[in-house]
This record gives sequence, structure tokens and C-alpha cells, in this order.
Amino acid sequence: MEPRFNLFANEIGAKIGKRIANVSMVIEQSPLSKAVQELVNLRVSQINGCGFCVDYHTKEAAAAGETAVRLHLVAAWRESTVFTDAERAALALAEEGTRLADAHHGVSDETWAQVRKHYDDDQTAALVSGVAMINAANRLGVILRNPGGSYEPGMFSGMTS
Repeated sequence: MEPRFNLFANEIGAKIGKRIANVSMVIEQSPLSKAVQELVNLRVSQINGCGFCVDYHTKEAAAAGETAVRLHLVAAWRESTVFTDAERAALALAEEGTRLADAHHGVSDETWAQVRKHYDDDQTAALVSGVAMINAANRLGVILRNPGGSYEPGMFSGMTS
């Protein structure tokens, strides 16, 4: 599978990519744990079918110390015992926030209550923004047909400015 278009080889695309990277850097540097960030990014990417982003976030999570068992079970987190209540709240928000068109009311009050029970304001801001940003990145990846398999952890370090 070949990508349709190299967004970063285009002047406008490169500017957009840097802005997305800058927003992502703010989220990465937030008090929301790296584990939750990567689990959420992985789950949203699975739902959206973005091979590049699944590859990226699986490898980044593993490089940050995430276990293979948890990475393999993230797609079936509701039927798994390896996630904390806080992680389950974040994964529920990620799914409901990704499947907006499939849900009558978007994110449920029950899910929102669980998120607020486990995350402070700064973590909630990072979590909600993270769900939005990974959905945007997934759309770029799927539209452009960026394939998974070639990502190396840290390969986009230093992309912001």
C-alpha cells in the first residue's frame, strides 16, 4: 500500500502538521499519564482503522513500558481485567467521543461522571483534547492511506516549533 500524498512534503501540509504536533506536545506534557494517553490513542485508532496510528501508538506505548497483554487487550477492554477504573473511564470517553455519529447523545452522562471522578480539570482537558486530536490524525492517515508497519518510536521528536 502506497500513501496517496505526502502531506509533509507540501508547504501547507507541513505547516498544518507542525500545528497538530504542537497541540499534541501540550497534551503529552500534561498531567494525564502517558499510559492513558497511549491507550486512548490506540483505541481510537483501532476504531477508525488507521494502520499508521495503530502502529505508532502501539510502539510508543511499548517503548514507554506498556505490557504486551494490555496492548493486545485494549480492543476488548470492556471484557478485560487489566485496566483500572480510571483507564476504563478514559477508554469509554474515547469510544463515545469517536463514535459521535453512532450515539444518540454523544458522550453519555454516565461516562462523563466516571471521567470527572477519576481526572482533575487539567487531566480532563488533556483527555478530551487528546480524543479530538487523535481522531483528526486518524482522518488524515486514513484519507491519505498512510500504512502501518514502518514507525520507529521517537521518529517525530523535534517536529514542533
